[in-house]
Amino acid sequence: MHFVLLFFVLINAEKAVEVRFTETAPSIDGIIEDVWFQADSAYDFVQHIPYEKTAPTERTIVYVLQDHNNLYFAFRCYAEKHKPIACFTTDEDYVRVSLDPFGSKTTGYYFLVFASQLFWDGWIFDDGRTYDDSWEGVWYRGVKIYDDHFDVEIRIPFKSIRYKKGLTEWGVQFFRHLAHNREDDFWTEVAQADADMVSRWGSLKNMNPQSTGYYFELYPEAYLRFDKRYYTDTNAVRTDSTEIKPSLSLNFKWDITPQTTINATVYPDFAQIESDPFTVNLSRYPTYLDERRPFFLEGRDIFRMSDLGENGGRFFFPLEIFYSRKIGKSLNGDVVPILGGLKVTNNSEKFNIGMLGAYTGEFTLITPDDTLIEPDRWFSVFRAKRSIMENSDIGVLFSGTAVDRDNYNYALGIEGVYRNGADQVIIQGAFSDSTRKRGWALSSGYRGFIGNFYTKFAAEVVHDSFNVSDIGFVPWAGRKRVYLFSGPGKVYGEGFLRWLYIAPGVHLLQEPGDSNWSKLAGLQINPSFRNRWGMGLDIYAGRYYEADTNYLYRSVDFSMWGLIKGNHINFGSNYSYSWNYRRNWLAHQMTNWFFFGYSIIPPMSIVLSGNLWIEWDTTNTIEAMNPRIRPRLDIRFSADKSLAIFNDILLETPGTQIGETRFINNRFGFLFSWNFLPKSWLHIALNDFREHGIDKLEPVYTIGAIKIRYLLYF
Repeated sequence: MHFVLLFFVLINAEKAVEVRFTETAPSIDGIIEDVWFQADSAYDFVQHIPYEKTAPTERTIVYVLQDHNNLYFAFRCYAEKHKPIACFTTDEDYVRVSLDPFGSKTTGYYFLVFASQLFWDGWIFDDGRTYDDSWEGVWYRGVKIYDDHFDVEIRIPFKSIRYKKGLTEWGVQFFRHLAHNREDDFWTEVAQADADMVSRWGSLKNMNPQSTGYYFELYPEAYLRFDKRYYTDTNAVRTDSTEIKPSLSLNFKWDITPQTTINATVYPDFAQIESDPFTVNLSRYPTYLDERRPFFLEGRDIFRMSDLGENGGRFFFPLEIFYSRKIGKSLNGDVVPILGGLKVTNNSEKFNIGMLGAYTGEFTLITPDDTLIEPDRWFSVFRAKRSIMENSDIGVLFSGTAVDRDNYNYALGIEGVYRNGADQVIIQGAFSDSTRKRGWALSSGYRGFIGNFYTKFAAEVVHDSFNVSDIGFVPWAGRKRVYLFSGPGKVYGEGFLRWLYIAPGVHLLQEPGDSNWSKLAGLQINPSFRNRWGMGLDIYAGRYYEADTNYLYRSVDFSMWGLIKGNHINFGSNYSYSWNYRRNWLAHQMTNWFFFGYSIIPPMSIVLSGNLWIEWDTTNTIEAMNPRIRPRLDIRFSADKSLAIFNDILLETPGTQIGETRFINNRFGFLFSWNFLPKSWLHIALNDFREHGIDKLEPVYTIGAIKIRYLLYF
């Protein structure tokens, strides 16, 4: 009994690895030379998937060193049973190191390296519940593959990341994925029912960054764009325009201290190299678009309200009173120019503070049918967040935009987040003032375990005068809702089933403009299988009130995902009997989706994705079907050079008359990308868009672009 107790204490003690100093910098080429053997190492990994809390099938050792300017990691990944898999286009072996250099217990960086030498990096938020790959850092890696193991070396300059000065103990997590048996191993134990929580990571001890001077990025961008647009007026007269648009912008980043950073941009060209995804939106709310512009991505960890993450489905909607896509927004495909922007952020162990300002110029878009005018605008954002109780937070966020004293939109939000292991509670409130029209909103959510019952809860009240339409994304003014699902969640140690969650629940809503509450009962079934396949099934039914009518709402949402010989597949379907805001009627509707990527040869894959939207009319007759097909060819010349060629086809079938299917629009394009130096890119892109005219597809625009970004690093 005493030996069992001692073993339990030892395996659950906080893991730590000592960071030793070296005068001889290791070469980052994937070859673990003698200098690494003076380092301390992390080696006692624990399996996470497919069998949690068991020994890994292969050994992994991680060595850690530092010199004055850099932090070094070396992974030795033994593969005695199966040779490591390296392939650009299928599931392959990879490793990841995650760092919490502030001792925040909630936020960190991650650095991921594949056996093929592909790499990712990004942020980890919300104590491990949210991953964001928008951050791009300056760091170096090398990989070497042998028959019975592969080695990975990583060098992270201290000047490339932020850290708390004087903090000698950083949080750290090591991870390894084995492709041949789809196994995941962590250094610190992670249960399948939990996230990889930052608050439960191990420690890097004796950290002592000694780099002197300040980190400075000068980031010029040169952009040459060819635009040809085709217009046809009401008299069927074609008026075409051709324009060549050269531009030069300048961005810079200055780390005044390891914790404080200034970012600035002057007349940037934020044109999107890749088009925003097309979707048929049948709901009353607009489609949310992700941010991809570099100036707004830096410091994104600060300028955001907290979230519960999307593991298990999105049910909590944070009060996003700052939505950066509203700055330099798109008007009919053209972008409002941003003349300049300035941002100051500070990270510390307890406080995160950020300030952002931007100015957009007047913009007029003239088309044969309309004239769109966007006036000069100022934008400002302030954020302050304080860590409490180790990994919980309280914070305030202010956002605003103004044209003049009679045209403005301001919002102030506050939040509290409590985290305890797998449990997380968020409470948020906000106040808005849109040119003297004032409103308020409240939102709260919980995700975690109550006993053995996995529980998801959300409640929100958005006053009908709440308005952040010029600066945020909270489009559901006037909505009230309560969401509660709870049921047994169990991890299975043996058999084909790995995890099963079955939960009944209720979803109560009061839609904007309606005084009655809609009352839905639901059932969620979410199994995960030992072979890394997963499935989701959500069923809802109940009395619904909206659009001045009431009806018996019902819906079935099914999705499934997994791997076929290392190739990713994802498909699903959603059926509902509900109000169709596109047609403005009550009827049946269905949304189907499919994604499958197939590796032809290691450097080349073909990806087929698509949707099928089906709409019934009020007599239960199929009114229309809209197939969307998007074949894409991906070619990887190397880890840093790629070419994507795609064709996005949208069709419409009247009723079920397949023979009368016609093109609605067609978008063809390609994108060549070359990451020739850290954070330095060459992009060459083409986008040709055509819409259905009188009897054929008519051209709308053709855009070609060459863009180069070059990092000057001091």
